[in-house]
Amino acid sequence: MTLWLGLAGLIVAVLASYAGYLLYKLYQQTQRHKAFLARAQRQQEEGIKQRNANIMESVLIIAQAGKQDECDMSEIAIRLYKLMEVLQGDHQVDFASQYPAMHELYQVVKDMPRGEQRKTLAKQERMQLDLVRMKAEARLLDTIKSELDLILAAKPAA
Repeated sequence: MTLWLGLAGLIVAVLASYAGYLLYKLYQQTQRHKAFLARAQRQQEEGIKQRNANIMESVLIIAQAGKQDECDMSEIAIRLYKLMEVLQGDHQVDFASQYPAMHELYQVVKDMPRGEQRKTLAKQERMQLDLVRMKAEARLLDTIKSELDLILAAKPAA
């Protein structure tokens, strides 16, 4: 009987040791998984930061072109809207509230045909669309210029 109790105790001790070993391995795996998730999170944040920096660089170039009248204001509004709507994290922009004049111009021209689509329109129709666009640009020009100043003022010091 003592032999059976000793043997049972030995089996329980071996099984307990094996269970402890498995728990230790599980702990190690959990720690590696946590480290992996933290590293992935840092990489994602760095990627977003780099992407936002690239977008903002383009935004500043376009804003500068707008200030120097190198591009139509409607084209500036379209490009800035499209760029700023994809900013992520703490760089997200509520374009409508921060830049209402550019947003208004964007709303006027966003559905107007461009490029090849524009070439297929009748001359009269193109002229009507150009008139609508130019009236909106002329009406909003000064306000858009001041909004471009706001964008350029946010330029980080290099």
